[in-house]
Amino acid sequence: MAMKRLKLACLAGCLVALSACGGKDEDTYIARDVEVLYNLAQDRLDRKQYRQAAAIFDETERQHPYSVWARRAQLMAAYSNYMANKYDDAVLAAQRFLQLHPGNRGAPYAYYLIAVSYYEQISDVGRDQDQTQKALDSLTEVVRRFPDTDYARDAKLKIDLTRDHLAGKDMEVGRFYMQRKEYLSAVIRFRNVVENFQTTSHTPEALHRLVECYLALGIYPEAQMAAAVLGHNFPGNKWYRYSYALLNNQSLEPEVHEGSWLSKLWPF
Repeated sequence: MAMKRLKLACLAGCLVALSACGGKDEDTYIARDVEVLYNLAQDRLDRKQYRQAAAIFDETERQHPYSVWARRAQLMAAYSNYMANKYDDAVLAAQRFLQLHPGNRGAPYAYYLIAVSYYEQISDVGRDQDQTQKALDSLTEVVRRFPDTDYARDAKLKIDLTRDHLAGKDMEVGRFYMQRKEYLSAVIRFRNVVENFQTTSHTPEALHRLVECYLALGIYPEAQMAAAVLGHNFPGNKWYRYSYALLNNQSLEPEVHEGSWLSKLWPF
């Protein structure tokens, strides 16, 4: 056993040294048995040496591209990169696995790994939300393709959080436009929340902001309708109290208007 561990340690040193080389030595390698390579990579993974594990899993596929171990190594390399927080590398490895082995039983996990790699790169709402949209698209794909799996169940929970994050970004931009008194631009953002993110925590405020914007623009029927929708669906919410007070200050009340775009989304 001691000799086997020494052999694995020596091999790891060789592989790390090779990966650090450039020029002519970059594409050279020491040929090793596929099981020795794979077990070494697994050993590094177990030790939480994720970057080394990913490199050795890649080497396993490189040296033995047509073996069963190569398919396993591809997926494990993706996982190792994910654990090392090298999310872009994890996505690329998982995508490559799916391109080469779309029907493999590891495909559901590959799709899930892509989704969570994007999900864990979601930034705060003050920054660009490109990764958030990619996360939403990828999580939705997991649910669509594998609806009865644990991956799908977890993806559904993450979808809710991702949608709330995207809605939060629209709210932030909408408030910014309101501060600049660019009410039409603000309406577009708040309307997007109401139309496309109705189940998120931002919907009550979005409706209230629509009341504010429509009143500022002098479009009173839409302001009344937004307040009516808010009161009907969130009667005890603070945003309804604010909207009701705004309307009352102008001798108006919440009122349903059948011609409003809101009536198609929130029928009474």
